[in-house]
Amino acid sequence: MDTKKKMEAVREAIDDIDGKIVALFGERMALSDKVAYIKKDGNLSITDDAREKAVVERAVALSGELAGEETGLLMRSLMALSKLRQRKLLYGEKAGELLPPPRTPQRKGAVVAYQGLPGAWGEQAVVQLFEDAQKETRDSFEDVFAAVKDNKALYGVVPIENSQTGAIGEVYDLLRRYGCYIVDQTWVEVRHCLLALPGTNLNDIREVFSHPEGFRQCEQFLRNRSWDMTACSNTANAAEKVSKSGDRRFAAIGSRRAAELYGLEVIAPDIASDQTNRTRFIVIAAEPEYDETCNAVSVIFRTAHRSGALCEVLFPFMAGNVNLSRIESRPMTGGKYCFFCDLAGNIGDPMIASALRHAAVSCGHLEVLGCYHE
Repeated sequence: MDTKKKMEAVREAIDDIDGKIVALFGERMALSDKVAYIKKDGNLSITDDAREKAVVERAVALSGELAGEETGLLMRSLMALSKLRQRKLLYGEKAGELLPPPRTPQRKGAVVAYQGLPGAWGEQAVVQLFEDAQKETRDSFEDVFAAVKDNKALYGVVPIENSQTGAIGEVYDLLRRYGCYIVDQTWVEVRHCLLALPGTNLNDIREVFSHPEGFRQCEQFLRNRSWDMTACSNTANAAEKVSKSGDRRFAAIGSRRAAELYGLEVIAPDIASDQTNRTRFIVIAAEPEYDETCNAVSVIFRTAHRSGALCEVLFPFMAGNVNLSRIESRPMTGGKYCFFCDLAGNIGDPMIASALRHAAVSCGHLEVLGCYHE
């Protein structure tokens, strides 16, 4: 028998077994439905950790050495599907709104707050995102959030991740604390340069100023150089300090625009370790703004502190074929964690909405942070 015929014979046998599995799975789901209504009548939790553990252990024991680990995974998946179905039966789509109704965007001429001074990367993000904006500077990321929350600015623009150094944890924490919505985003190409007073050369420099992220992103250039490094609130602030100092021993890491604004000279261009270095900035607002053309959804959720809790929350997204483009964890008090996720899709998509509602039931808290254009 040639290879093709051997393969066809084996596949026919697999198809036969799959048919039996599907039939048995249908029977199991029907029984799971009965369990759901019994739990409802008895006011019992859908999740029963002791029962689930016993089911997995029994199945693994029955499988012997043939496929013990795979059997355990199969049973956990079956129970996850059962709980997903039970939640659908008991809760359906009756959950509250995922996002408040959207307001009309007011981008042209809007008051937009960003952290830093003119010449900061945040200002570049504002320029990319808004036409004819009234740009207002703030000393810190929290000040930007406060301005939006207190209606002193219609929008705020803050960085949330860098392609080289990863997530900016403080901004994730502020999203959780202030309850602002994400309404847009952009990526800014970060082309760091070493800036100094005109006529300065590398041998003159003794101290460099920048934001901590700037130091991290230019680590290779700075390595083995005996310069003191002083952190500033942002790269534009660093450039301003060097400009006002009048001292050629000082330099700053910042943008070409900062050099132009503060009368400095670029003495070393493109010093970032990664020449594709870029930062993702988000636009925050006090109310959501979205329509059917948006293709990204951001959420925050908390899980119980137990094995498998995160997988249980994420399972509805897998079952609904929803792509998670990013997930970040942030510590909370009491040794607990919350998670931020970006999903590909629109909040109006029934599959997205269903997955979010089922995930919300699976965890202690889930909140949609926004629906916007990726």
